[in-house]
Amino acid sequence: MSAKWTPDSWCGKPIRQAPTYPDPAALDAATATLKNFPPLVFAGEARQLKAALANVAAGKAFLLQGGDCAESFAEFHPNNIRDTFRVLLQMAIVLTFGAACPVVKVGRMAGQFAKPRSSDTETQNGVSLTSYRGDNINGADFTPEARAPDPARMVQAYNQSAATLNLLRAFAQGGYANLHEVHRWNLGFVERSPLGERYKALADRLSETLEFMAACGLNTETTPQIRETAFYTSHEALLLPFEQALTRVDSTSGDWYDVSAHLLWVGDRTRQPDGAHVEFLRGVKNPIAFKCGPSLSGDDVIRLIDILNPRDEPGRLTLIVRMGADKVAEHLPRLIRTVQREGRNVVWSCDPMHGNTIQSSTGYKTRPFDAILSEVRSFFAIHRGEGTHPGGVHFEMTGQDVTECTGGAQAITEARLADRYHTHCDPRLNASQALELAFLLAEQLKAERHADKQQIAASA
Repeated sequence: MSAKWTPDSWCGKPIRQAPTYPDPAALDAATATLKNFPPLVFAGEARQLKAALANVAAGKAFLLQGGDCAESFAEFHPNNIRDTFRVLLQMAIVLTFGAACPVVKVGRMAGQFAKPRSSDTETQNGVSLTSYRGDNINGADFTPEARAPDPARMVQAYNQSAATLNLLRAFAQGGYANLHEVHRWNLGFVERSPLGERYKALADRLSETLEFMAACGLNTETTPQIRETAFYTSHEALLLPFEQALTRVDSTSGDWYDVSAHLLWVGDRTRQPDGAHVEFLRGVKNPIAFKCGPSLSGDDVIRLIDILNPRDEPGRLTLIVRMGADKVAEHLPRLIRTVQREGRNVVWSCDPMHGNTIQSSTGYKTRPFDAILSEVRSFFAIHRGEGTHPGGVHFEMTGQDVTECTGGAQAITEARLADRYHTHCDPRLNASQALELAFLLAEQLKAERHADKQQIAASA
């Protein structure tokens, strides 16, 4: 790994999952346009997120990262943005109560367009075309015209991200995130949920807490934290020409930041230590992450940590574990032990979505709710056994009432997947499933706290 880094030094490295643009001049024109556009996020915001993630790494906070599998141009609508943001707020307040610590909220929004694919081509009825790689690269329709990579789509993705961020900031700071309002939404869910009685006790305690705070004079007028929240954005840094075009020098620090999002990650398919994606991310000062699948060796996890966080800065690096419910117990402990043995400072987060994708009998890709919950529970249990902090969760979810993941309290069956299967790529939890999972996680976190207190009392 060369010590010298520039925003384009990735160009000299092997690259995977990259589109081949048929018109290099059009690509140059699109990236030149992006270079002149304002930043989508600010370096100071990225530093605030890094500080918040340092608290997660220290066991003083919890990370909630969630949002769309892949954003689309066709479904770009303020109601969709609002509904996903709303569910993330609902999940966060439930998790805050369960964990008894701050929840750092990071959306897979305002930039999560590109998706890695298992094959460069897709074949239908004997016809092979370039695989759909996300709306900022090509179109989902199975035609030669739609599947041709078009660099102008990067400019459209920027504009959609800018509009999305504008609305998210308004929601986060303009009163929509008021704790009392969010809790009222939760009460509505509890009343409608088939498992409502199970969640009612926790919801009641939340109500009592908010009433106590109000009696103490902690209300929306006296305490801004009650009516507004910090919300950050993230996406996979897959399309490097786009990321490079939005990489700028911060005027206050002189450091390079990728101003397309607050946090960026490298996926399980593109995390090669000598690859282009790792080379790009090592030079930007944003908080970053990489996905940890079953094939990741202990040697490579340390190589990646050394490359991406050589100064061992708290909050700089998150390890997003995506093993699968049937593999996490086999592979996660060795990674934790390797990182602990080397004394590295990281956030551990659980992605229970990507390792649990299956093909249903009806032909749809889906993810069983029970498998998702099982991997999360195993993730917590393993960390407890290793004496480390299970720092967060990473979900693909939407605020829409889709039927893409089976199971949950709604008991979505494989036969019902076709009812509202809207995803452009991978199946997502719907709003009810996501919030149900938050309540179940809150129970887990409360049990963890209770066990910790008992252990402290026993050792006193």
